[in-house]
Amino acid sequence: MNFSSPGRLLSGPSGIKELMDDLGHALADSGPSCHMLGGGNPAHIPAVEAVWQQGLQAIAADPAALRRALGIYDPPRGNPAFLETLAQLLRTSCGWPVGPENIAVTPGGQTAFFLLFNLLAGRRPDGTTGRILFPLMPEYIGYANQGLEPGLFAARRPRITRTGPHTFKYHVDFDALNLTPDIAALCLSRPTNPSGNVIPNAELRRLADLAAEHDIPLIIDDAYGYPFPGIVFHHATPLWTDQTVHVLSLSKLGLPGTRTAFVVAPAPIAAALSSMVAVTGLANGNLGQALTGPLLADGQLLRLCREEIRPFYERKRDLALAAAQEFFPADAPWAFHASEGALFLWLWLENARKSSRQIYEDLKARGVIVVPGEYFFFGDDTADWPHRHECLRISFAMDEKDVRTGLKIIGQEIARASS
Repeated sequence: MNFSSPGRLLSGPSGIKELMDDLGHALADSGPSCHMLGGGNPAHIPAVEAVWQQGLQAIAADPAALRRALGIYDPPRGNPAFLETLAQLLRTSCGWPVGPENIAVTPGGQTAFFLLFNLLAGRRPDGTTGRILFPLMPEYIGYANQGLEPGLFAARRPRITRTGPHTFKYHVDFDALNLTPDIAALCLSRPTNPSGNVIPNAELRRLADLAAEHDIPLIIDDAYGYPFPGIVFHHATPLWTDQTVHVLSLSKLGLPGTRTAFVVAPAPIAAALSSMVAVTGLANGNLGQALTGPLLADGQLLRLCREEIRPFYERKRDLALAAAQEFFPADAPWAFHASEGALFLWLWLENARKSSRQIYEDLKARGVIVVPGEYFFFGDDTADWPHRHECLRISFAMDEKDVRTGLKIIGQEIARASS
């Protein structure tokens, strides 16, 4: 087929498609004995799922509510009552001076970033090309292939600090963060998928100051962060400035099937995104807004995050770290990134005899599914960096027995790769 250049970029090989295909085949081949530590699906938390069930039952029992949720198009920006409720929550819980004009609903966070990246970067009217700069690699794999033009992304390597015998942390290397005129926006996730890094308040403020100095947006992916789902184990303060763009999602609350996200941004960006939604999808799905709107209004959603979601994942994180200490060889050069949020442990096997891809294949053959780290490094400055082939992403969101057994087998493979 004679596809267009953007069509070839979007339909061709990509890390996210290869990853999802590989994980799917691995699960099918391994059957019930598989220890799935590789996916990004949120856990099924009974207390949280009970709230969703009650909400769905309430909608189904009210003919008018059911009709609004399933039988009527909302405006492209989102349901007006929901937008006001969300804006009110952001004003009271985060202190952000925003209104409905600052919010645009999108069909999931992945779509939100596709729209944002191609709105802000690419060919400009003056013939130059704008790019999105990721100031700290590694970053979320789903960003890497979202440009409608090649070369849309730039990246910078982090400064790595050893914080203990088997721990480390990434920091923004501001000495290397030169913002050239082609940089159209900065982008980061907080907490970060895959590393669980929460960029400190001071570093985030410096990035915001750089964005203001160059009059460009600072995009922050809050898929795991504040105000919901709040899967943050380390002190962090939400930030709002005139340049800030936040992307919130219902997925990690336990509602990935609703495909609902919210971009909170300066009003011109929010308006542009709502126009793009109208062109590409006509309107957004109503169900996620209908289900969570009442919970935002009465404060129940944030209580659910504080009392159920965050403690659940923090306990899972602690159990996983304890299992790793039990099973990983003490004399091997392994290290975990500081687990400050999200659903993952990020394992660095410095100078191992095998690459992370080879270790991934060995683990897969033994029924343990993780994600090789190379998928999470993209942008010009990471191409020849050995570190990108020394890391694995491990999910601790799954069944405790599977996580423990999987980490035991990972420990055995670390010993083999280090001997």
